[in-house]
Amino acid sequence: MLSLKKDKKEEEDKDGGNPYSNLEKTSVLQEARLFNETPVNPRKCTAVLAKILYLLNQGEVLGTTEATECFFAITKLFQARDTVLRRLVYLGIKELSGIAEDVIIVTSSLTKDMTGKEDCYRAAAIRALCTITDPVMLQAIERYMKQAIVDRNAAISSAALVSSLHLSRTGGGSEVVKRWVNEVQESLSSDSVMVQYHALGLLYHIRKTDRLAITKLLAKLTKMSLKSPYAVILLIRIACKMIEEEDSDSSSPYFDFVESCLRHKSEMVIYEAAHAIVNMKKTTSRELAPAVSVLQLFCSSPKPTLRFAAVRTLNKVAMTHPAAVTACNLDLENLITDTNRSIATLAITTLLKTGAESSVDRLMKQIATFVSEISDEFKIVVVQAIRSLCQKFPKKHGILLNFLSGMLRDEGGLDYKASIADTIITVIEENPEAKENGLAHLCEFIEDCEHTSLAVRILHLLGQEGPRTANPARYIRFIYNRVLLENATVRAAAISAMARFGALCDDLLPNVLVLLSRCQMDADDEVRDRATYFKAILEQHEASLNSQYILNSLTVSISSLEKSLHAYTLNQAAQSKPFDMKTVPAAAIEEAKPTAATGGLTSKPDKPTTSSATRHDMFVEKLAAVPQLQQLNLGPLFRSSQPVELTESETEYTVAVIKHVFPGHIVLQFDCTNTLADQLLEKVRVDLELSEGWELVAEVLAPSLQYNVGGTIYCVVSTPEDLGECVTTIAANLKFTVKDCDPNTGEPDSDEGYDDEYQLEDIEVAVADYVQRVMKGNFGAAWEELGQENELEDTFSLPFKTLEEAVKNIVVYLGLQPCERSDKVPEGKSSHTLLLSGVFRGGHQVLVRTKLALSDGVAMQLTVRAEDSMVAEIMTTAVA
Repeated sequence: MLSLKKDKKEEEDKDGGNPYSNLEKTSVLQEARLFNETPVNPRKCTAVLAKILYLLNQGEVLGTTEATECFFAITKLFQARDTVLRRLVYLGIKELSGIAEDVIIVTSSLTKDMTGKEDCYRAAAIRALCTITDPVMLQAIERYMKQAIVDRNAAISSAALVSSLHLSRTGGGSEVVKRWVNEVQESLSSDSVMVQYHALGLLYHIRKTDRLAITKLLAKLTKMSLKSPYAVILLIRIACKMIEEEDSDSSSPYFDFVESCLRHKSEMVIYEAAHAIVNMKKTTSRELAPAVSVLQLFCSSPKPTLRFAAVRTLNKVAMTHPAAVTACNLDLENLITDTNRSIATLAITTLLKTGAESSVDRLMKQIATFVSEISDEFKIVVVQAIRSLCQKFPKKHGILLNFLSGMLRDEGGLDYKASIADTIITVIEENPEAKENGLAHLCEFIEDCEHTSLAVRILHLLGQEGPRTANPARYIRFIYNRVLLENATVRAAAISAMARFGALCDDLLPNVLVLLSRCQMDADDEVRDRATYFKAILEQHEASLNSQYILNSLTVSISSLEKSLHAYTLNQAAQSKPFDMKTVPAAAIEEAKPTAATGGLTSKPDKPTTSSATRHDMFVEKLAAVPQLQQLNLGPLFRSSQPVELTESETEYTVAVIKHVFPGHIVLQFDCTNTLADQLLEKVRVDLELSEGWELVAEVLAPSLQYNVGGTIYCVVSTPEDLGECVTTIAANLKFTVKDCDPNTGEPDSDEGYDDEYQLEDIEVAVADYVQRVMKGNFGAAWEELGQENELEDTFSLPFKTLEEAVKNIVVYLGLQPCERSDKVPEGKSSHTLLLSGVFRGGHQVLVRTKLALSDGVAMQLTVRAEDSMVAEIMTTAVA
């Protein structure tokens, strides 16, 4: 007996107790031959048909022939009178109707079952019949469908209503279904809650394009007392959609209806009404109050689903109207100890958003008791909420950082630890007072950090921020400990961090040199090389070398550098001259998109975005693949702009331009789409009106533009030698030959066409197009390294009301990279200094320092330093 139990357990462990787990399509289709036997064996046929349905639902693909043979075999099972088998037959017909051929042959059998006396067959037969019916056949069964919609049996009526909805959406039978309005309205007064719900859904679908009809429907039904809570929920959603479309406020009768549903006897209706009010765009705090009161009551419900729904919705309200949720704080505090950890986590994150500064200490103590009991996924949500609290109450950084430090010491995965480290780093960056406290916590963490990537990141931060603190020497011990105790990757990062201390702190330089000399005996090549490299530079005692090789990292694209060096080694003629680093394009800096901390609890891991080629490399390959451009020998590609739309998105033709900047030319890439199905465009080109000094060198036409098939046009223009004339506006027209064609096939009606043109928006070539953003880790050192030789200074008055607006516009207009987080203006400041860095076309480094002061507008003192005097001049005059 024991052995039998063991065998059974082993079998369950092996396949999870699923009898269908090891099915093969071929063998199951072989078994389907059983359907052709006479008489039919219902028990065996039921098992085989269940296997076929399982395979189809698991994504198994049947060929047309296989599906057709299987379908016709299934139709022979209509002979059996077994109820279970017949229901499976209907499912089989529905599943195979989209793959098999000649499915229409079972129409008569299904119609017979649909109109028969067996109620258990009728509903399923209606669903199957409507799946295989086309608009022509629909008229033949129209009478039966009308009868079924008003049938006394709720299952049959529901099946007919839902099938009618599918027919009007997908079967092309919307016009026929519209004729059934009277029957649908009759079923709306049914006693069955599901029939009433399905009837309202179909009625709304039929009339949704007729605004007046929807208004009348709402006016009628909002005064009725619908029995079905599902129908009332749907009515609330329809009312909310009307409120949004009319852009009305709480004075709307629809809003009164939604608010009245807060007093409904069904809990699901009450929640739907509260959820609807909370999510309306123009809801004020006064209108929110009744909805929040209802959600507050749900917070103390014995049902976990209601508590979860309430706290999740309150969490969302807290993002926009935190004051409205403050009244629920006591109820939310009670939920911190809820047995359901999803509810507890949402409660605590909501409290963190709504709590006052005085309650932060108490909240932190409450969180500490429950954080250890929840999973990493929930902990990350709590950390995100603490991050927003740090930004809200900067003076509380001490308590919050101590709490985060405690969380860092707990057990947890990389994502969890990384989210805490990110939060501490954010606090350090945004709150100067918290810098030393935050760095101290991170130093303690790396003493026992098991995640290499996180340790490297923290060491990099220590190298960036440590030398600027009041006592930089205290961090050297933590960094050198990593050299003694960690793996090679972390040791290499520690050496780079130490070198920054040596470059910026003269009093620490002798000690750093001693430590670096010890590292030259390391077992790892990378570690030894870095130690030797940094020691050699630091021993020169030259600020310019420190700035160039230690404080500010390599600014060129690594992949482009590799290709340039490879091409250099292959070109014998080029090797007579030294390799010029200025020919390598700068590494593109992607603008960070702001990410709001999510209030939800489900988080999917980001897919790794490890692309083998950068955007720059992809454009280099794409342009090299065009023979006409390759012949011109334009030189290395400096940068490519973001696409700029030259037409509205709803127009007949859509055109976007990308500007590819080369040493002496600009290649304009026009991506065009023809949105007219009855036209074929041929010989498509862009006609440009160029300013003096600009010249069209070559153009590559798009041979044809079919409907919704993209095409690309290239125009190569040479830029003026005088940099002052490189900023211009180019007028553009799209010119082409039009041929009328068949919208279905795309074939032209005749070989003859007519010439036409379409005016495009002007193309702006601005200073930013000639500049590649480059980050400088230490702006001051780079500024001193460039010197005053090519320095220009000017004063401007800017028409902006705030410093933030001025900073944002200057960054966009000049196209340079903000350094040392100077693009963030501290609150309450009336003056600010913005530091910008980049590389101008030709590899000329350019640095800009703008001092801003708030007066009637914004006064700006602009100072530019560049490697080339013309570059300094064009950057200075660009603002004017």
